[in-house]
Amino acid sequence: MDQKWPQEIWLVRHGQSAGNVARDAAEAAAGLSIDIAERDVDVPLSELGRRQSQALSDWFAALPSDGQPNVVLHSPYLRAAQTAGILMQRLNRDELLAVHADERLREKEFGILDRLTVRGIAEKYPELHEQRHHVGKFYFRPPGGESWCDVILRLRSVLDTLTREYPRERVLIVAHQVIVNCFRYLVERMDEATILEQDRAGDVPNCSVTSYAFDPTLGKRGKLAVKLINFVAPLEDSGTPVTVAKDQPTAAKA
Repeated sequence: MDQKWPQEIWLVRHGQSAGNVARDAAEAAAGLSIDIAERDVDVPLSELGRRQSQALSDWFAALPSDGQPNVVLHSPYLRAAQTAGILMQRLNRDELLAVHADERLREKEFGILDRLTVRGIAEKYPELHEQRHHVGKFYFRPPGGESWCDVILRLRSVLDTLTREYPRERVLIVAHQVIVNCFRYLVERMDEATILEQDRAGDVPNCSVTSYAFDPTLGKRGKLAVKLINFVAPLEDSGTPVTVAKDQPTAAKA
């Protein structure tokens, strides 16, 4: 039987970023905007984000050598690229077939709502705020930005790449919260209500792992089966998983 899927796929959200910290501070202070100077693409990891990435690197290093990622794809955004770099530090470089930054894995684009808090959107763009709530995040597209459907469209081509170029390989993807959720929508064949219910249940933790393994017994030709959902490796000094929530470091939650 021909296997079109990778043997395993790990979806990882980047570690906590400086933007996550700034956004949380702005929300806590009931501010209108997020105080961060960098472009969203240039926002780096925070110190905690680096520690989270190192903890996950240790977790990947503890896997059997033939069960570790041998393909790494990551968002070109700095926080995701830094996370991927830390994760690869303890992988066997000789076993890596490919390491690529892929712009299709970039953060959801927020257009004119970039760097605004929820309160900021409501006060500065009340009509958009109302439309956003009426239409829902799955279909709402801010001017100059993207809806979840737009993100899903570009991720469909990523899945085509995985089946064309990396069948039977072990693929690590490092990206963003919306990317993780939209991949889940595609791979687990969810509908709008199901994925939004998952989103309402809680944010994708920083440096968490959602993974799938190929199961030849599923369907007529085998399918990807869920192994982990939002698993967080414990930080070395705490012994317990740390959940640092909320992606979209320079905009309100998508």
